[in-house]
Amino acid sequence: TDSLCVCVCMQTLKNRDLRPEEIEELREAFKEFDKNKKGFIYCKDLGECMRTMGYMPTEMELIELSQTIGGSKIDFEDFVELMGPKMLEETADMIGMKELKDAFREFDTNGDGQISLSELREAMKKLLGEQLNPREIDEILQDVDLNGDGLVDFEEFVRMMSR
Repeated sequence: TDSLCVCVCMQTLKNRDLRPEEIEELREAFKEFDKNKKGFIYCKDLGECMRTMGYMPTEMELIELSQTIGGSKIDFEDFVELMGPKMLEETADMIGMKELKDAFREFDTNGDGQISLSELREAMKKLLGEQLNPREIDEILQDVDLNGDGLVDFEEFVRMMSR
């Protein structure tokens, strides 16, 4: 449940389009590995390409990626589709204090500086589009509520987001 809450919170930061500079970064990496300049990179080069961009894919991830691609090469459009989510995930992992404060304010609907059980329930419903059962929400709150007051303050929120 702990990771569910972090995932849900991160989802708000990941559900955005890539910025032009992020697409440009992908384009540069793609060009570097498009050896014959035909608009494709080979699956066998994908791991090395990802590493030049700062990702450290495991062998298993590379196998899964090549199965997703389903061929021996990938064009730029598919490359963006493949790498875009990884890039958004990475930037979500590097979120700063301003983004954390904004996310906290989203959850803290009455503005009292703490997220209550009902605010947490409402936020989860909005983010997941489905109702979590009360037990699941209680578990999330217990994981996050370090001082045991039944509320999530900003410090607890930051700790939860940085796990």
